Amino acid sequence: MARVLSKAGICSRTEAARWITDGRVMVDGRTINNPEFPIVDGRHQIKVDGQPLGSARRIHLMLNKPRGLVTTVQDERGRDTVYRCFDGAGLPWLAPVGRLDKASEGLLLFSNDPQWAAGLTDPATGPDKTYHVQVDAIPSADQLAALCAGIEDDGEFLRARHVRLLRSGEKTAWLEVVLEEGRNRHIRRLLAAFDIAVLRLIRVGIGQLQLGTLAKGAWRELQPHELELLHAMAGPAMADT
Repeated sequence: MARVLSKAGICSRTEAARWITDGRVMVDGRTINNPEFPIVDGRHQIKVDGQPLGSARRIHLMLNKPRGLVTTVQDERGRDTVYRCFDGAGLPWLAPVGRLDKASEGLLLFSNDPQWAAGLTDPATGPDKTYHVQVDAIPSADQLAALCAGIEDDGEFLRARHVRLLRSGEKTAWLEVVLEEGRNRHIRRLLAAFDIAVLRLIRVGIGQLQLGTLAKGAWRELQPHELELLHAMAGPAMADT
């Protein structure tokens, strides 16, 4: 039952379980308190707070995440989360599609469509992610090549699909880094292996979708042509969304 509510795009699976145990969900006229109650598609009448369950309008939006916010609905340490950017907007339940860590900035997607999100985050078929990264050194050509060759770190193989120098000063530089898949603190760990520290990290693109001029902390819904771009880059999990 909890999975059905989540797939309908009205809440997260954790929140659905809480709604069910609180007695807010009825199946065929009977209150259900078990989140694992089995449901067969199309065979049951489901109501939440007395209202028939209807699939929510699918929403896909992009946020320019500011530095210092954590990508979670609620933080156990009381830190500000990315949902602060949606205060007062009256949006339905939305989940982040992928993550950016607290110190990172830039393009972050949200949706109430779990299947769409799964297609974008699939490590095997999801689109590349592009980052602009300020570092505390000016990497050599050999170091840039080594970032693409990859390293082993804590049992994981980390590499960049592509790295190029954007510009440099006396002691710092900006790099463009493209990842095929993003592991936890992927770029920071990869660069640290070469004694290079990240000063600033901004995600500027997911596939052909670009952050563009969206202001920091601002958000907007994706346009139909942008959804098509993401469909074209991602795997079969998005085919029917």
